[in-house]
Amino acid sequence: MKRWILTAAVLGSGIVFLDSTVVNVALPRIGRELPRLFLGVLEGQSYVYSAYLLTLSSLLILAGAVNDFFGRKRTFLLGLLGFGATSALCGFATNMEMLVLFRVLQGATGALLVPGSLALLTANFEGEEQGRAFGVWAGASGATTILGPLVGGILVDTISWRAAFFINLPLVAIAAWATWVHVPESRDEHASRQFDWLGAAIVALAVGGLAFGAIYGQQRAWRDPLGYVILALGVLATVALPFWMRTARHPLIPLELFKSRNFTVTNISTLLIYGSLYVVFYYMGLFQQGTLGYTAAAAGAAGIPGSLFLIFFSPRFGSLAAKYGPRVFMAVGPLIMALGVLWYARVPATSTPWKLDPGNPSTYVPPLSYFIDFLPGNVIFGIGIMIMVAPLTTALMRSVPVRHSGLGSAINNAISRVGPQLAGALIFVFLTASFYAYLAPRLPGVDVSAEAFRANVSPLSTPADPSLAAIVRDASTTSFHLAMLIGVALLLAGAIVNAVGIQNRAARPSEAESEREESVSATPA
Repeated sequence: MKRWILTAAVLGSGIVFLDSTVVNVALPRIGRELPRLFLGVLEGQSYVYSAYLLTLSSLLILAGAVNDFFGRKRTFLLGLLGFGATSALCGFATNMEMLVLFRVLQGATGALLVPGSLALLTANFEGEEQGRAFGVWAGASGATTILGPLVGGILVDTISWRAAFFINLPLVAIAAWATWVHVPESRDEHASRQFDWLGAAIVALAVGGLAFGAIYGQQRAWRDPLGYVILALGVLATVALPFWMRTARHPLIPLELFKSRNFTVTNISTLLIYGSLYVVFYYMGLFQQGTLGYTAAAAGAAGIPGSLFLIFFSPRFGSLAAKYGPRVFMAVGPLIMALGVLWYARVPATSTPWKLDPGNPSTYVPPLSYFIDFLPGNVIFGIGIMIMVAPLTTALMRSVPVRHSGLGSAINNAISRVGPQLAGALIFVFLTASFYAYLAPRLPGVDVSAEAFRANVSPLSTPADPSLAAIVRDASTTSFHLAMLIGVALLLAGAIVNAVGIQNRAARPSEAESEREESVSATPA
């Protein structure tokens, strides 16, 4: 039975992660083929991507609380069926505006699945077996992130962009069957009969405002005041949230959760470490493709070797964290990751590009510079993230009672999604200023602050004008190095937070395990 519970949890969360990467590859084809009523091509593509992420991020905490309150099996099934239905609607969309609307709904249903999957594992696994299950979950999440662009490219090229949505349907069917037949129902038996809907609205406004404000502002280089207004609303809601948690009779997020030292520390380190991941992955893609001239396929393939460590060895480190405690793994992992990122900070502007062409097998072999400039850092980084991810998940889920497992998972997932967006927005402004500051003294007579110049030259991209290309290439490389150093600093901060703050509790059952009999019904619903 437990194998099927693990299968349901992995597939349920996997399709949510898969959809955010598979659809990215389909966006250019969607822009060319799907009619539009009033959205522009690029604007429509942006909304297809961001609408999903925004509703998913905004509703994660609400969804986690719903899982615990109304029943984890019931809510997980509802999320699966809703995700399958909205995926089908996306596949059958007849115009861009309709697709954006269906993506909003798809993100809302996906929010039920991510915290629900970890809650199912917490409620049904114990000890080392639980740590191993978290490791499998982490490895599968990494696999979907890696394979998403490849699977999406094959589907789009051989079938249609619509297949990027229809691929979810068989996966949903398997997960729904496994959930219905093999997953026992569980819920927070101590929950009040009154659900905190006002608290849920405040949380949604806080998370959604911060996420949408950061994304919208960065997309428009912070020149549109609407981005600041939305971000301010998110900040106000975030400030109001603790006051509501303290005064409400039955708050959506109980303050007692943050009395757990490991829960608080894990969420702080998540903010730092996932902020670094966002910076490294985002600027790595821009630098490889925009500055060095990598093809999109090559940029995706370049990151695969290190990611294999996460896929194949996460279960082992999840078991070790459950047995010996997560502290050493959560401290050492980010340190090793920082060494890998530090290697990237030395990549020269003259590094030879890898132009992998899926239609030309002779291009499958990367140039020598890849093995010198990128592969060592990628492998070191992959080893570090392999050591860190499953223990972090184990520490998080064992730091909260089982009855709050859905909510605890949702809070951490929201932080891992929204925090990096905010950090990325701030870093984007800093790196952009650095980029143009580098250009100014090297391009006398050229106003680098002019709108026309900015429209043609952006950080980490090389213009077609040969008189500018070399200078801009150097400026882009300098900005990339700075971004990597920022990523290193965030990882080191995360390692220090974990080393000082995390407490090992492997010698006795966690709070989650001690409450298992009170909060989990053993009979299938």
